[in-house]
Amino acid sequence: MASSTSASPEAGVTDVLVAGAGPGGSATAALLARAGLRVTLVDRAGFPRDKACSEYMSPEAVRILDRLGVVAALESAGAVALEGTAVTAPGGSRLHGAFARAGHRPFRATGLSVSRRLLDHELAGAARRAGADLLERTTVEELLYHRGAVAGAVVRDREGRRRALHARLTVGADGLRSLVARRLGPRRHGRPRRVAFVAHLDGVEGMGRSAEMHVGRLGYVGLNPIGPGRTNVALVVPAGEAASARGRVEAFFLERLDGFPDVAARMERASVARRVLATGPFAAWSGRVVADGAALVGDAADFFDPFTGEGIYCALRGAELLAESAVAALDLPGTVAAARLRAYPRARRRAFAGKWAVERLVGYGMWFPRLFDRAVARLGRRAGMADTFIGVTGDFVPARAVLNPLFLARMVF
Repeated sequence: MASSTSASPEAGVTDVLVAGAGPGGSATAALLARAGLRVTLVDRAGFPRDKACSEYMSPEAVRILDRLGVVAALESAGAVALEGTAVTAPGGSRLHGAFARAGHRPFRATGLSVSRRLLDHELAGAARRAGADLLERTTVEELLYHRGAVAGAVVRDREGRRRALHARLTVGADGLRSLVARRLGPRRHGRPRRVAFVAHLDGVEGMGRSAEMHVGRLGYVGLNPIGPGRTNVALVVPAGEAASARGRVEAFFLERLDGFPDVAARMERASVARRVLATGPFAAWSGRVVADGAALVGDAADFFDPFTGEGIYCALRGAELLAESAVAALDLPGTVAAARLRAYPRARRRAFAGKWAVERLVGYGMWFPRLFDRAVARLGRRAGMADTFIGVTGDFVPARAVLNPLFLARMVF
């Protein structure tokens, strides 16, 4: 076990401490607080704040946002309804899939795109309205333990004051570099190792009502309309190449965009409206997502690659699944034993196994540009296949619609 601080039970212990107020953490806090539990939500940032993210949400993610009561506020703030996704391969092949044509009925026929500055602020507000206590600019420094179980955390506030927050269940929703995840067990990193550079640009030409993915030889670029005249531009490159961005992030970002001719031609009059932020490397996952007194959700649990745009959905859906298990587990007194949460890892596997396989299929497929180009060309030409594929990435079409011999064969032959 990593270094720890001992804690003893005491009166007034909160039921749940959630570390991290991104989508997964705030959704978990809101759902558990609605169930009548005492919840404390902490984040080192103050809200609203910016975050490196593609800022894309699938139709199924919109369903969960609607359950949390934030869709109307996001739309009033200028969120864009997304009709689908277009993909351009290295050799120029293209496909465009629409959610409405995917053959399954989603919560609604559009996804949503909005800045994380707005999204996270609204979700944190939903947690507050549900009854959770939100401590902003508060950093989790170390976990507390009692008799080998996680029993809360030591936190430091904006004035540098430290205190112990005791909890029956501590939820790690603190992202790719999660302290909670590192304390629970092995944090593994695999391949492909990629890093993203994300900015908001004004004046990108030709943006419609769909997200776009442009794949090159060494990485890819995502374009996502997030408001009138404003586009989220995400450049994803191998981690080794990203090292050359040190000290010159914006210059690196703009130079690498020139390597995508279809993108660069549309940015001649564009200007950077929000500075370039970096995140990664990806392909990270935790050896276990539950332990005595603790659980993980969102990127703290796992994150492969943002190509399919499922990061926010997985965080929100993971929050739903954890809340279902945690409410029952917290019915009993005392620290929540891992055995009481055993339904949560199983539910995650059922919900995400197919999505993980599709993410890896796409991620590794980009290592073989000719094959990737061939697959995109066939998906684009054959009736309904592009819509089915985009429906799977939109989280409302089962992954088995793509992960079957007939569909895969038609992609390449």
